[in-house]
Amino acid sequence: MDDQLARQASRPAPFPTLGEAFTVWARIGLLSFGGPAGQIALMHRVLVEEKKWLGEQRFLHALNFCMLLPGPEAQQLAVYIGWLMHRTLGGFIAGLLFVLPGILAIMVLSWVYALYGNVGFVEALFDGLKAAVLAIVVHAVVRIGRRALRSNVMIAVAALSFIAIFAFAIPFPLIIAAAGLAGYLGHRVGVSGFAGGAGHGSAGRTTIADADTVLGESTPEHARVDATWAIRISAILILLWLTPTLVLVAVAGWDNVFTAIALFFSQMAVVTFGGAYAVLAYVAQEAVQNYGWLAPGEMLDGLGMAETTPGPLIMVTQFVGFMGAFRDPGTMHPLLAGTLGGLLTTWVTFTPCFLWIFLGAPFVERLRENRALAAALSTITAAVVGVVLNLAVWFGMHVIFREVKTFTGFGFTIDIPVWSTIDVIAAVLVGASLVAAFRFKVGVISLLLGAGGAGMLAYAVTGA
Repeated sequence: MDDQLARQASRPAPFPTLGEAFTVWARIGLLSFGGPAGQIALMHRVLVEEKKWLGEQRFLHALNFCMLLPGPEAQQLAVYIGWLMHRTLGGFIAGLLFVLPGILAIMVLSWVYALYGNVGFVEALFDGLKAAVLAIVVHAVVRIGRRALRSNVMIAVAALSFIAIFAFAIPFPLIIAAAGLAGYLGHRVGVSGFAGGAGHGSAGRTTIADADTVLGESTPEHARVDATWAIRISAILILLWLTPTLVLVAVAGWDNVFTAIALFFSQMAVVTFGGAYAVLAYVAQEAVQNYGWLAPGEMLDGLGMAETTPGPLIMVTQFVGFMGAFRDPGTMHPLLAGTLGGLLTTWVTFTPCFLWIFLGAPFVERLRENRALAAALSTITAAVVGVVLNLAVWFGMHVIFREVKTFTGFGFTIDIPVWSTIDVIAAVLVGASLVAAFRFKVGVISLLLGAGGAGMLAYAVTGA
């Protein structure tokens, strides 16, 4: 009798209407701080534990698929679940509401940065944020490493990944592709060091059975494979994604800054696997060194904006596109050019996310466990540890030292800091941020606010 009462108490609410889903996704979008791990945990708490829309296994199944895709896995997970619950329209609503608050916040902060970024106190604020962001990236290396590097094979993959990108400047997409292939083949031939992981780890401590949820255990009728629907929706999304780029090439030519932004971030949307921090290493390398859209420290400023606002961390790309167009506006007003550059960046970055989900999710719903794919994902995660470590080293040199030189020889090229140019205040801020993150477990928002305040206080005291 007690078991029957407990079973009745655990029954989910009636199937939510589209309006109710809109409210839930708006709430998730407004609260989606803390990077992909925090955003995924938020979705798990709301959708699995509170609403019981879907169960633990279905949630993790969707998450594992999204982690295999290029782009922000948290936003793609929202699209996937929105689609499962309310078809195509539900997927669009979930995905758009997940990123809309971040789009608005980053745009406002980009305007402030462009107009007032050279004011002393504003510079000091961002100097403090840079120190906190560096600590956050280092913390991400340690956190991902503890989960991913559980065998000597995975440690070797991470080390080779770091050497490849740090010393030989091998493109990030090639590193990720090689790691995925190595993991897949390594599992197929029986190498014990290649083993499937669980992505970001357990999404939560509460286990909700699929049978006790709104969706239940069966696959919804609309989630079954329909080749006609897949082709039609894919064609529409490809046109939406690529039309602005093709128009820019035809009208403005290859040398226009908007064309360059559209082409670069469209390419990034296809090749950037491995999570936000790994993507940022690739974006920073290209935007700073190849295109000259940003200075090295400005990439950290943009990441600070993305860390303190809701939405995916990859939203920092909007800041990159804004500043690139702002500094090369042509005949436009710089702020108008920057706004259009930022919106164009966001469009070509996030439109493909809907394409990957709507095209692939119906097929993935038919799959259960594929151990070879899990091994490929685990190996990619190990490679990402090396890539993110490279990002931390690169950021660290440009935050703590005022001058960095490039050494070329013996077949490799590396950046080396000029030790006489160390910025003592920056080094102290970085050290304090690392202690706060690792020793006292200070949260991301508190760490950023504290470091920003410390940067402004240092400026008020020293005037520098």
